[in-house]
Amino acid sequence: MNTLLSTSSLRNTTVVNRQGEDLGSIEDLMLDPQNGRIEYAVLDFGGFLGIGDKYFAVPLQAFDIDRSNERFVLDVTKERLESAPGFDKNDWPETANREFVEGVYDFYGQRDVYLRSRVTEPALAN
Repeated sequence: MNTLLSTSSLRNTTVVNRQGEDLGSIEDLMLDPQNGRIEYAVLDFGGFLGIGDKYFAVPLQAFDIDRSNERFVLDVTKERLESAPGFDKNDWPETANREFVEGVYDFYGQRDVYLRSRVTEPALAN
C-alpha cells in the first residue's frame, strides 16, 4: 500500500541495517526546487558524543520502511556506510551538484532510478 509521508514525520526517524545495527537517523531531505524532487535523505551517522559527526546522502529509494518498528532499513554495513558519499555537517554540498547526486545514486545501486527520474522530470508551476 502506498502512503504519503510528511517530510517532518521523516526527520529523526531511526535507520538500521539488515543486521539491526543502528546507523543513525534522518536529519533532513534535500529537495531540488527546479524539478520538485527529493534528491536524497541526509543520514546523521554520528561519532561518539558528537565527535566526528558526518552526514551521508542516501536516495529515498534505497530505504525500506519497517512500519511495525517505525524506522527505515538500509541494506548497508556500518563499514560500507563509512565510505559512502557524505559531507561534514558544517559544509553541506549544493543540491544542484549533479555529479555529487549521481555518485550518491551509484553508491546505493540506484542509478537506473536516478536516470529514469531525469527523463520524466515534472515542471513546477510558476
